[in-house]
Amino acid sequence: MKNPLTFVRNFGWGATDAETIHPMPGDDEVKQPMSVSTNAVSIRARATDVWPWLVQMGYRRGGMYSYDRIDRILGILDAPSADRIIPEFQHLEVGDVIPMGKPPSWPVKAIEPNKSILIVIREPGVEVTWCFMLDEIDDKQTRIILRVRTRLAMTPMLLLSLPIMYFGQFLMIRKMLLGIKQRAEALAQNGIKN
Repeated sequence: MKNPLTFVRNFGWGATDAETIHPMPGDDEVKQPMSVSTNAVSIRARATDVWPWLVQMGYRRGGMYSYDRIDRILGILDAPSADRIIPEFQHLEVGDVIPMGKPPSWPVKAIEPNKSILIVIREPGVEVTWCFMLDEIDDKQTRIILRVRTRLAMTPMLLLSLPIMYFGQFLMIRKMLLGIKQRAEALAQNGIKN
């Protein structure tokens, strides 16, 4: 039965029809989501060139690779996103928390190196999953796919803010994936990690 509170489904960017319907880790974590977005971009690099950027994300770490000025205004970041691999932030495992300057932070629920990271956020009135998946097409190209599933407690203020929230999420995620793409392709071409 379709959830009557589902407002937006598959409003993401760049994903193929097959990627949009393909099951991903975390799809069962948020029951009856009010929104689902599947976003993707092709990167001219191996998964091993993309992975370091994912594991170092976060506040006082590598950043979010999105619109840094907006992330700083929102309190998510306190500095620009990194343009280099930061060795001390290259180890991420289940149970770790990717910090955000403004809560909630991102608890890591599952991780498969060079393949996927599942983040599950559960706060009062908030259930969100972010699943980053790397699909290596060949030895020169990787698809990064990000699925976000959301369920929030309904309030009149939330209903009024949903259009702005969804539009903002769309813009920030698109910029994040393009930011990762730019950095991973530079790493693949130059081999510079520090």
